[in-house]
Amino acid sequence: MILTTFADWYEANYCYVTAATEAVRQALKSYIARQKGEPEVSLLDIQLQLADIEASMPAPPALSQLCHILGLSSFERDILLMCVAMNFTPNFPSLCADAQGNEKLCYPTFALALEALPDASWSALRTESPLQRWQLIQIGDGIAPALCSLQIDKSILCYLLGEPSLPEKLQGLFKSIAIDADNTCGELQPSHQKIASQLAAIWLDTTESLTSVVQLCGLESITNVNVVTTACYFAGINLHIINAYVLATKADELKQLMVLWSREALLSDSALLLDCQDISTTTTKDAATISIIKQLVDNINGKLIITCSDRLPLSHPSLIAFDVPKLKTSEQLAIWQDALGTSAVELNGRVETLVSQFNLSHLAIFTAVETAKRVLKTNSIEQTDTNNLAVALWDACRTQARPQLDDLAQRIDTHATWDQLVLQEQQMQILQNIVTHVRQRLKVYFEWGFASNSGRGLGISALFTGESGLGKTFAAEVIANELRLDLYRIDLSAVVSKYIGETEKNLRRIFDTAETAGAVLLFDEADALFGKRTQVRDSRDRNANMETNYLLQRIEAYTGLAILTTNLSDAIDSAFLRRIRFIVRFEFPYPQERIQMWKRIFPAQTPTEGLDYNKLSRLDASGATIRNVAMNAAFLAASAGEPVMMKHLLAATRAEYSKIGQLLSDNQVKGWA
Repeated sequence: MILTTFADWYEANYCYVTAATEAVRQALKSYIARQKGEPEVSLLDIQLQLADIEASMPAPPALSQLCHILGLSSFERDILLMCVAMNFTPNFPSLCADAQGNEKLCYPTFALALEALPDASWSALRTESPLQRWQLIQIGDGIAPALCSLQIDKSILCYLLGEPSLPEKLQGLFKSIAIDADNTCGELQPSHQKIASQLAAIWLDTTESLTSVVQLCGLESITNVNVVTTACYFAGINLHIINAYVLATKADELKQLMVLWSREALLSDSALLLDCQDISTTTTKDAATISIIKQLVDNINGKLIITCSDRLPLSHPSLIAFDVPKLKTSEQLAIWQDALGTSAVELNGRVETLVSQFNLSHLAIFTAVETAKRVLKTNSIEQTDTNNLAVALWDACRTQARPQLDDLAQRIDTHATWDQLVLQEQQMQILQNIVTHVRQRLKVYFEWGFASNSGRGLGISALFTGESGLGKTFAAEVIANELRLDLYRIDLSAVVSKYIGETEKNLRRIFDTAETAGAVLLFDEADALFGKRTQVRDSRDRNANMETNYLLQRIEAYTGLAILTTNLSDAIDSAFLRRIRFIVRFEFPYPQERIQMWKRIFPAQTPTEGLDYNKLSRLDASGATIRNVAMNAAFLAASAGEPVMMKHLLAATRAEYSKIGQLLSDNQVKGWA
């Protein structure tokens, strides 16, 4: 139950605690009187006063709530009140000494309580008793437990006074999250509010166990937290958060932490959010932390929500898992319109283009808008010009996922243009068709309804085949530069893991993150997964087929462009080729194509003299070899203080062929110098 914050509750609660403490003090005086054979003090008036105060309060006093929630007996309650009296009643220490007949015992003890308080029970001394189980009191050192000093826990004292405070051992580890309508429901779109409602319903179901463990899996940490805070708002409960990396590593320390948290959760009606967003199940560095998380899950009492990007291998009788999906297209569009305000209308359809290319969260969209406006303002560019704003928004969206993707793949800077790419006309046409499909995806899939017919096969994929050095990666750079998208290279041979299930996890992280930025993904060494299948003989073969199917499924569903490359086109299973939309075969260049390569290889600023492109085209070289020769020749010419000439190209060619161990015939370089 959450304490109701009425203006007069605190004053009434203080009066109640004071009166209850006075009742215990009078009980001790009565005990002393009995020992001396004097008349006992009547407690009737105080008991009536307590009843009157409680009846006038809009919510029960903190003492009554604590006893009800934690299951304290009246005897245990009075022991706790003796400890309260030590903090507020000046003569209480001397009263304890008089009652125990020893001036050194000027503090509450179990022995005193058993002798002086009503309804006394030896069960309070048991470590399993609520008083000790919930660590409401601290027992001093000594040989005789019944004669050791008793002291109230500071946070419990604050609770009784109506000022809840986290136990000192939890402070700095656990953080309270504000729960109100302003910072919860407003940021959630319908698909995420649905999950929040389901989670709240679980907590509100009185037939369920008081302990529930929920695993919330989603790529965006802020989205996961918003779902949980909204669920808490719906359920009318509080929320605290702790990062998994700060959990105690020793079993006894973790147990102590969980006891204190479970007590806090009951008293403040709080759920605990365990932030495991950065925990990885694919690396050994987090293995110890995952083990600690499992111990926590097994021993915690109360409502626990674990937020993570990768589902953790946990087991618990009441464990329920939710996957937090990325926002739907319509939901993202609504957020963009909200963030842009009147500018959304002025952009005239370009917002829809942003939504079709980038898959951003609520926060990321608002961040992109603020970043774009700040860039325009810093560079003194007119914000009201829709072209300027559209370009700035596009660039801001591109950078959203870079920090995460840079940890997963290699980003390639793209400056290559169509003019620098020399291919046969058929291959050039296919590459341009790929660009067209990416640009017109929104119109064809959504405006023209192709996406509603089937959700399968909407991903745009291409396979580039051919030997090394024929321009596969360069062509990918041209496409990415033309689309103004980031290009990331993923080496499939490095992603594939020998451990079952790890390859899928690696691929999932890459695709989930890349969808945010709409990046072009370039998968090298595709034959590492797409080699021709053989008969399944053991679990490894079966697992390899599962990994391949998973990659194909993700490629087919990927909202960006995925390009696969291979040097071994014959090694690719034909069944996989049917699921790839475009196939571009890069062939060794013919002489007329090599002439164009030589003409375009030197930048405009490079001085040249007497270059014979017809003679150069006789060199049987790929585009990569031509580039290496041209660059090395430029260094030779620069060192000699001369423009690039045929003699420099001849020397560079001989050095390049020697490096790669390939025979250079005289006929290929005849007449060069």
